[in-house]
Amino acid sequence: MKIAQVSTRFPPGPGGVERHVAEVAARLGTHGHRVDVYTSELYREFPWQRLGPDVPREETRPFGAIHRLPVRSLPGPLHYPFLRGLVPALTRDRPEVVHVHTYGTHQVALARRFRRKTGTPFVLTAHFHPIWSIEGGWIRHRLRGFYDRRLAGPIVRDASRVIVQTHEEERLLRTLGLDLPRVDVIPPGYAPLATVAAPGSFRRQYEIVGPYVLFVGRLASNKGLLPLVEAFATLAKDHPEALLVLAGEDGGMRPAVEALARSRGLGTRVRVLGHVRDDAVLADAYRDARLAVLPSEYEAFGLVLLEALAQGTPVVASHVGGIPEFVPDGKAGLLVPPNDAVALARAIEQVWTDETLAHRMGAFGRDEVVPRYTWDRLVAQLELVYQDVVSR
Repeated sequence: MKIAQVSTRFPPGPGGVERHVAEVAARLGTHGHRVDVYTSELYREFPWQRLGPDVPREETRPFGAIHRLPVRSLPGPLHYPFLRGLVPALTRDRPEVVHVHTYGTHQVALARRFRRKTGTPFVLTAHFHPIWSIEGGWIRHRLRGFYDRRLAGPIVRDASRVIVQTHEEERLLRTLGLDLPRVDVIPPGYAPLATVAAPGSFRRQYEIVGPYVLFVGRLASNKGLLPLVEAFATLAKDHPEALLVLAGEDGGMRPAVEALARSRGLGTRVRVLGHVRDDAVLADAYRDARLAVLPSEYEAFGLVLLEALAQGTPVVASHVGGIPEFVPDGKAGLLVPPNDAVALARAIEQVWTDETLAHRMGAFGRDEVVPRYTWDRLVAQLELVYQDVVSR
């Protein structure tokens, strides 16, 4: 089958959706499908940064090709990327099905336009975030509200199938009152990070001395980073050896995080590393962490929690979105309300001080949770979806 995968960004741009699309494309290729990925030339959106000249705009891969299209955006805080030339590119390549990612993006409307022009079905994986959890401030929230009320209905209705990762994501999507097509709940997969790095490679590379709490993800406004610093300040009072390590691209929150850390007298005990590009080193960071934490306001899933659990590391996370559907509270980790620094501090302290609990939760996550989520299982379900929508 000839399949188009469409997303705003793609590796080397970092992010969960980006990794999701890369894994799906590669595995569909091993199943004998031709996959063309249509994406933008963006490395990241907040702040806006294009890929460097060393990244080819047209690239051949074993599964097919990657087409990095020119992109433009509404100005300033309105920020809305437009992929230029997507419909002509799809018309040229003539896929049998278009799989477009992320509700509310320009490419979903273009996939609908292509369907109306050619009859080619499109599938939407929503990666849905409610209004209050998206980045960009009140202007973008107003813009998204207008989209939900006035524009989304006919666009989403024309999809042949909508895919969500959790039942909670489906529930939130249905609160918009849209006339949805059939909705399938298909969780993402987990691909083991490379583990060839020697033990201690993360510590040596980043000069980490002492036990640490690890956060992995973009430093974005919806990740709960300021409550995390406040919670860590509580832990730090009784545990002078403790560090908080933040690994991920800056999504605009780094200055605020570092300013709060200074105001709480934490100094170098809060380490902001940027994106860890070597997966083997990142795996070593997970393995060596006392615990991993994800205090987001919302997560459609939270793939970094699977990455931590796969290394036998317990997690503390917000009880939001899809997280409770795969992290059983008290078994693989502890779940707390979002934006509650007191509850977050209490949970971190409990895991930090109770080694027996930490070991038991990490082992449960590694042995019982992670094996349920494989990319091969996801791709097998996607193939059934594609076959069904094409046959119709």
